[in-house]
Amino acid sequence: MDYLADRTKLIDASGIRKVFALAAKLEDPVNFSIGQPDFDVPEAIKEAAIDAIRKGFNKYSQTAGQEAVVARLKAKTAADYGWDDPPLMVTDGVSGALLLAFMALINPGDEVIISDPYFVIYKHVINMLGGKCVYVDTYPDFRLPADKVEAAITKKTKLIVLNSPANPTGIVYTEDEIKAITDVARKHDIIVMSDEIYEEFSYDGKAVNVGNYYDKTLVLKGFSKSYAMTGWRLGYATASVKLAPLLEKMLMIQQYTFVCAPTPFQMAILSALDEDMSSYVDNYRLKRDRMLEGLGESYEITKPGGAFYMFVKAPDKYPNATEFVKKAIENNVLVIPGNVFSEQDTHFRISYVATEEKLEKGIDILCKLAKE
Repeated sequence: MDYLADRTKLIDASGIRKVFALAAKLEDPVNFSIGQPDFDVPEAIKEAAIDAIRKGFNKYSQTAGQEAVVARLKAKTAADYGWDDPPLMVTDGVSGALLLAFMALINPGDEVIISDPYFVIYKHVINMLGGKCVYVDTYPDFRLPADKVEAAITKKTKLIVLNSPANPTGIVYTEDEIKAITDVARKHDIIVMSDEIYEEFSYDGKAVNVGNYYDKTLVLKGFSKSYAMTGWRLGYATASVKLAPLLEKMLMIQQYTFVCAPTPFQMAILSALDEDMSSYVDNYRLKRDRMLEGLGESYEITKPGGAFYMFVKAPDKYPNATEFVKKAIENNVLVIPGNVFSEQDTHFRISYVATEEKLEKGIDILCKLAKE
């Protein structure tokens, strides 16, 4: 295996995908493993994609995206942030945007501040590029204090990554928290990357848009979760004109990698932006509340304010969360061990994107495991 690049040794197969693959081998499991909405793309958006295909939108788009789509998203961004003519590009999901941004920003030895727990892609892509993750421990409540962020800053700090609502914890940062963190970033002149893929899933008030508080914020947004189009691979990256050189380099890298996001699906964004998804979000709020009610007496849970995850402490009788997850899977419940998202192995992630029947079944099994 000497022919493999050294960077391949820095990553392992996704722990989420490993558990997801188990679902195919189990008979009718309760699948709390992957963050994929259990509703389907609304019919009007499907029809828009089909119509685009029939009208011939099947070739490459411009690297930044279809002109009409980019114009619509720029207008939305300008209205949301007050930015004048913000640079913007359509990407192959937020994951694609993350890769482009990290490639455009990180030199070997550069440090990137991320909260622990974190979304899995951050750690592995940063490591592959020769960067160093600097983890800010947020246990047990998963808040991110600005003083801890500032204490993590060194001369090598290149970037602070924020994710709110967060995967895997479901935490939504408050306005005061965001202001304090962006004040630190401004003081030290550090770019903030704000991963806002779950912004629509904020259950106790609108999620705070980081870019409203700091004009050196790279904002990453997407359509996969809010419209259940995870397989369509659509997201976008934007910023104020202060970060225009960064967007320009991300665009250049996209030319030689992804080329462009899928063209007919891009055209469907125009329909998606007119679709009211609030009823779907309301349904996930009810799912969250039911999971908290059902598991709250048996497990230590920090109430998630958004996304569709909860990061749950494993029962103390298990040596670590991984051992508990093995037991849960033996009992036909698929959850993800916390060490996939963390430098610790004390918690496990539940993704409550399931039917009410599956939620009840999962609650019953998990409560029995806690009491055994």
